[in-house]
Amino acid sequence: MPARVSEALVLRTYPLKEADLVVSFLSRDQGKLRGIAKRARRPKSAFGSGLERLSHVRMAYFQRENRELVNLDSCEIIRSQFDLVSDFATSVALDYFAEASDLLLPDAEAGEKFFRLLLAVLDSLRSPAGEENGPTGRVWRAVTYFSFWAVRLSGWLPELHACMNCGSVLDDPETPERAFFNRGQAGLLCGHCRRTPGTGSSWELSRESRAIAGEILRQPVAQLATVNWSRETAADLRRFLVQQMESHAERRLVTIPMLESSEA
Repeated sequence: MPARVSEALVLRTYPLKEADLVVSFLSRDQGKLRGIAKRARRPKSAFGSGLERLSHVRMAYFQRENRELVNLDSCEIIRSQFDLVSDFATSVALDYFAEASDLLLPDAEAGEKFFRLLLAVLDSLRSPAGEENGPTGRVWRAVTYFSFWAVRLSGWLPELHACMNCGSVLDDPETPERAFFNRGQAGLLCGHCRRTPGTGSSWELSRESRAIAGEILRQPVAQLATVNWSRETAADLRRFLVQQMESHAERRLVTIPMLESSEA
């Protein structure tokens, strides 16, 4: 059987036996796949550094019918992320992108939009656009943008302009409502419904962060008008989006505490 060759992004690797690796990767044309890279852990491996986290590669692999794992033959590096890992916060952001992608993406289901999302946020971490933000601002801009679109592309983004309980409009210019969310609920609540017994503890999603969400929906990451990004910018929006991911995937993201506690 001839090898397939696909443009791909490496998500995660796991040791197998003494010298092999199991590699989870997102291919542009076939979605997320897992494969075995034989002898990849040996010093003179033919894979070299091509299997590093989020390496953009051209992957060659054999896919046999009725086999869960493909056999990786080789990978040619298109772009490494080595230049980004010298900054700790950026490195943790890469870990978050890889973990969330591996968690959210279904196996062997075409996901070119998600592939392009990852390329866009990786490019934005290098982009001079919005240079007034500096490396710190670029990290939080990329993390917020990725989180929004990861939830949306997974089909889990709820309506952000109406209360999920009573349907009241939250962004009415004459009588704007405050919006709240809590873990385990799929949408936002107005102030009245927030006080309904059984809704649990909640957090507010500010009007400013909802405006940023609207901007993210309309603009590429490098063209976001919001400036002076910091950890505090849209922090409530990120919390809401991460809770949506974790609730639907039924698993906590281990990189989130590391990211939020970084010095960025």
